[in-house]
Amino acid sequence: MNLTEFEKEFSTEEQCREYLLKLRYEDGVNICPKCGGSKSWLVNKTLFECSDCGHQRSVIAGTIFQDTHKPLTLWFRAIWYVTSGKNGTSALGLQQILGLGSYRTAWTWLHKLRRAMVRPGRDKLMGKIEVDEAYFGAPGKGGKRGRGSENKVLVAIAVEINDKKVGRIRMAVIDSASSENLHNFVEMTCEKGSTIITDGWSGYNGLSEKGYLQETTKRKPDDADDTLLPHVHTVISLLKRWLLGTLQGSCSKEHIGYYLDEYTFRFNRRKSKSRGMLFYRLLQNAVQIAPVTYADIIAD
Repeated sequence: MNLTEFEKEFSTEEQCREYLLKLRYEDGVNICPKCGGSKSWLVNKTLFECSDCGHQRSVIAGTIFQDTHKPLTLWFRAIWYVTSGKNGTSALGLQQILGLGSYRTAWTWLHKLRRAMVRPGRDKLMGKIEVDEAYFGAPGKGGKRGRGSENKVLVAIAVEINDKKVGRIRMAVIDSASSENLHNFVEMTCEKGSTIITDGWSGYNGLSEKGYLQETTKRKPDDADDTLLPHVHTVISLLKRWLLGTLQGSCSKEHIGYYLDEYTFRFNRRKSKSRGMLFYRLLQNAVQIAPVTYADIIAD
């Protein structure tokens, strides 16, 4: 799908509603959130009514579009611009592109869409996987560097290796490089039976007892950090460049997890030749996650 095709297919509210309807109930099941009934009928173009209890709900209820005061055509354009650009867009850029009167609206929309970039129940990584941690943000004056650094956000990163090349990735903010945190991260992101490759940090010890194979890369005296786990460090370098280029480095500690979700969404689909497919995937996720408000976002 190109821009011309997009504008033709989603030029009216009715076209957008019908598309959301198809995405939400493509399996034919429309469960009532009040009584659990599975039979509903369309009262009009925007409302369903449960055949069992009479509860009415809109097509956008229970999605990130719930309670929006903006037209769906504008939301669809926002999703198109977010997915069609290689590196995404900033809130200021989205505000200017869509002609939104408020920067806060653009900022909120982007954060809602970032929450939709993680598909519920997504597949875990498998095979050979490099795992490491990286700190984002400069240390304070006199602060420590490396594991245990102050004034930084610690991010665990797992990189799937396919034919000696970087495959899919997973990332998450963790409190510390403790065994508990690192083991939890591996178990959440990597299939049992996979080979976990690390730099020998003791926090990874014991993964073999949880169903994983383990490999440790040995550092030689002249080795640079990025040669020890090259696939992970490639991703770290690209992520830092993306944060600086797209967000001008303005990535708050409170919201960095959602920026990581966006980067993961983009990186794992970097070889896709169809912008339309990325649009579809994000919209598909957007109708599956719970609504979130501006107050919810700033409270995170």
